[in-house]
Amino acid sequence: MVSTSDFESTEAAPPSRVAGLRQALIERIGELRAGGVSKLPAERELMRSLATTRITLRATLGQLENEGLIYRESRRGWFVAPPRLRYDLLAGIPFPEMVTSQQRRVATEVRSAARVAAPANIAGRLGLANGAPVIRIVRVRSVDGRRVVYVEHHLRPDCFPGILDFDLEAQSLTALYRHEYAIRIVEVTFELGSTVFGGPAGEALRVAPGAPAQRITRINRDQHGRVVDCDDEYWRHDAIELRLRAVPEPP
Repeated sequence: MVSTSDFESTEAAPPSRVAGLRQALIERIGELRAGGVSKLPAERELMRSLATTRITLRATLGQLENEGLIYRESRRGWFVAPPRLRYDLLAGIPFPEMVTSQQRRVATEVRSAARVAAPANIAGRLGLANGAPVIRIVRVRSVDGRRVVYVEHHLRPDCFPGILDFDLEAQSLTALYRHEYAIRIVEVTFELGSTVFGGPAGEALRVAPGAPAQRITRINRDQHGRVVDCDDEYWRHDAIELRLRAVPEPP
């Protein structure tokens, strides 16, 4: 026998019903977190236990995802979201150090690393001719076993000869710049924006197309005033809390 709750209703649920469902899900999330369980039950099971329709359940799950309480992975289901990573834009410390300083586990996976022809936007950032060679490194970074950010780095080859010979999963680029090339990043230009996942970034992070993403673009200058590299980070929006500390000039 098929339950009527298996069918999607075209009518919106009453606000009181949605509020009740939201509270019930929040309580369920709290119980799972307290029990050390990260995965929510399947949607069909939630529909039956909470006596709701698929369309109402998915709308409510979407609200909780936007609030950063849960997240979804393609073909894997819904999970309880861990605490957000505090990301200080001006700290200037390597990513692994930032993560471990917050008592979290970090891992890096190199998806590709090669010399390529610079597209127009990258060439413009680096002050190169369109189509000039650049080093492109694509990495996926995980926190506590969860893939949270997809990063595309573009480096000037004349600044970093031979960098592709290093283990780019075990070593941070910031440390390599400093210790192997005597290059220190002293000026950073940031561009922050909201976007949605799609293509390689979404596939790498197991995110459904159209899911919200936080984009952080960085352009780095060294101690000699040269633009040496740039990168584009595409974060799960619920994975980070951006912070920026500044000291205002006196009046």
